[in-house]
Amino acid sequence: MNVSDAVARRMSVRAFRPDPVPAGVVKAILEAAHAAPSGGNLQPWRVYALAGEPLAQFKALVASTPIEEPEYDVYPANLWDPFRTRRYQCGEDLYASIGIGRDDRPGRFRQLARNTDFFGAPVGLFFCLDRKLGPPQWSDMGMYIQTVMLLAVERGLDTCAQEYWARYPRTVAKFVGQPDDLQLFCGMALGYRDETAPINGWRSRRDPFDDWCEMKGFS
Repeated sequence: MNVSDAVARRMSVRAFRPDPVPAGVVKAILEAAHAAPSGGNLQPWRVYALAGEPLAQFKALVASTPIEEPEYDVYPANLWDPFRTRRYQCGEDLYASIGIGRDDRPGRFRQLARNTDFFGAPVGLFFCLDRKLGPPQWSDMGMYIQTVMLLAVERGLDTCAQEYWARYPRTVAKFVGQPDDLQLFCGMALGYRDETAPINGWRSRRDPFDDWCEMKGFS
């Protein structure tokens, strides 16, 4: 599989088969992604991977844990256009794929809560970095995470990056033994896509190229 094919196939999968992923495969993906670029070669990422009984224990714990105060805002307050419209449309398309109407608040909350189950994935990942690092290193973390996702596709796996876990920073930190000087950035579900699940049958929309890119000086 070439890179273009991996980019085209990658999506946020929200329904996984329960088939386990071998430890060696998970390690190979995370280790290979370590070649991702980082400014000054700081390599700011710290990763925790859960599977099997530890993952089951964590899911049970979160199921009975109230949402906590996030340590950062996933979205700016009073999101403005075009960002607000993009986010709104994405949500509408997602819920429409599984027959949840705009006014079905309980249904929407139930689907949102599936994040705590990693959407049924057999592997849960958490990505952290030092609290004193700044936006450039958060960007480095994003490049590492994207590399993980593309390498997963190469291996026949799929992922869903989950900033949802920003809602449980203390619970995650305590469970994985995260040091106080690290901050949780996000989690990720990793596993094999359930091809029969309707929620995996749609793709988020993308704006036309000319809406967001200007090219000058090209012949």
